[in-house]
Amino acid sequence: AVHPLWQSPLTIPGGTRQSPINIQWRDSVYDPFLKPLKISYDPSTCLHIWNNGYSFLVEFDDSADRSTIVGGPLENQYRLKQFHFHWGAINDWGSEHTVDSKFYPAELHLVHWNAVEYPSFEEAVMEGNGLAVIGVFLKLGARHEGLQTLVDALPAVRHK
Repeated sequence: AVHPLWQSPLTIPGGTRQSPINIQWRDSVYDPFLKPLKISYDPSTCLHIWNNGYSFLVEFDDSADRSTIVGGPLENQYRLKQFHFHWGAINDWGSEHTVDSKFYPAELHLVHWNAVEYPSFEEAVMEGNGLAVIGVFLKLGARHEGLQTLVDALPAVRHK
């Protein structure tokens, strides 16, 4: 049986900092003091693609500050650990999060961890300021060469 708090995809149990999040456009507030987010990725830090049984993850070498984000709302620099996608059985929905209750066909999550405050990703996961995830909503459209390179590699990671 489904837990009563999970009856609809927009129900958010367990607090105010949980997934999924419904971003409400009318409640958005511009912050003039927010610094630009600086993204610096080194493609050579990409290690491998692996199948975790329900999705695939692209994992990165996070032993040094080679693929990082800093700025924006972040107080520290964060290292890229992995990225993964959320998608649905049909093209109408698949994103984890929504904007004004609207789902997108897919969503990319780039997962980073606070290597200034914590010695490992595993320890950072347990803390409120341990992770910084960039979510990117994806729509159907023209062929994207960078994404196609990844899609072409997926048949090689068929088994968990």
